[in-house]
Amino acid sequence: MNKFYIASSFNNIEKVREVSIRLKDKGFIQTYDWTQNERAATLEDLKEIGEKERIAVLEADFLIVLLPAGKGSHIEFGLALGQGKKIYLFSENDDIDNFETTSTFYHLDTVEKIMGTIEELVNRVSLGKE
Repeated sequence: MNKFYIASSFNNIEKVREVSIRLKDKGFIQTYDWTQNERAATLEDLKEIGEKERIAVLEADFLIVLLPAGKGSHIEFGLALGQGKKIYLFSENDDIDNFETTSTFYHLDTVEKIMGTIEELVNRVSLGKE
């Protein structure tokens, strides 16, 4: 249970890279690093990236979602949820529990909500390693 995928927006690219490096240093395996991509310029680019990301989510043992996240991240969230995978939902503030902006799916049993620092996220994920 040590393969992971990180979903987030391009605005969080440095945080995604930081989490990825920290987890890989602890022996976890990243199924796909979308931060290495350039922004898609064509519909064909979107299709190719989407297929790689879909496969990576399905291959992962668990998903990490770093908020704020875009529509693609929420689709990846749905893929993982539908597969019964463990999901770590992370925010540096309490947006997850803000009733005006939260999602019903954020509060399901397979979703572990983490609010705090990147270090706290990595520690919690490491504790879940089997």
